[in-house]
Amino acid sequence: MSTTEYTKVYYGNFILVTRVKDELEASGIIPIIKDEGESQRLAGYASMNQGFQEVFVHNDELDKAMAIINRVKAEMEAAS
Repeated sequence: MSTTEYTKVYYGNFILVTRVKDELEASGIIPIIKDEGESQRLAGYASMNQGFQEVFVHNDELDKAMAIINRVKAEMEAAS
């Protein structure tokens, strides 16, 4: 994954990332989910960020994705 083509737009636990991913996919954006903790576990290393994932989107979809993420964040804050 080239860092020039994709941008990290969200970071959080599995449940919150799943919510963001579902909303992005419902809008036609296919995000890339990166789980460093799982990768480290599978390689046999301990991980301090177990359960936390990063969401990346293609730069062409960045503006649309950020609008969706900001809306989802506002909904989650209002619910808590």
